Amino acid sequence: MTPEPPRPRLVLASASPARLRTLRAAGIEPDVVVSGVDESTVTGPPADVALTLAVRKAMAVAAGQRDALVLGCDSVLELDGEAHGKPADAAEAVARWRRMRGRNGVLHTGHCLVDTTSGRRAADVASTVVHFADVTDEEVSAYVATGEPLHVAGAFTVDGLGGAFVERVEGDHHNVVGLSLPLLRRLLDDLGHRFVDLWSP
Repeated sequence: MTPEPPRPRLVLASASPARLRTLRAAGIEPDVVVSGVDESTVTGPPADVALTLAVRKAMAVAAGQRDALVLGCDSVLELDGEAHGKPADAAEAVARWRRMRGRNGVLHTGHCLVDTTSGRRAADVASTVVHFADVTDEEVSAYVATGEPLHVAGAFTVDGLGGAFVERVEGDHHNVVGLSLPLLRRLLDDLGHRFVDLWSP
């Protein structure tokens, strides 16, 4: 009887609790290793920024891992052609929301998967259109006062306190949380792995 191949070990190169929750809800229990990559040095078109940072994060963590699949992700919100990551402070979060309300933006999440056994990698960007509610100044102030918008790309969540301020999304809902499960499945397939093999026993 042929022995089963070892189950792949996934390493999430991200400090994002939302990405970790998304993987766990999908049956995957990854190791978490934060990359420490400086996100402030990358500029350019929003989707390119997201992909470049995802690749840098994955490669930084992969350098210290053996026999693992390392997943790096980075999200930016595109509004008026500009890339917006985490706001620097509360004032910036308020200003951002005053621009976003009643409009739509595109949430780009770069994904990079590195197989440290083979040395191969696969990378792509998932993009989802987000339609924001026309929230009042009072709602913006109350939301920013919670602190949540300061810790997330685009200054909003769809799976937290900010969910009431997102009218709808066009595309992958998980991508707005920070990790596209369908794209992860495709990247795994590109590297010769199956998504189902990552499910915790």
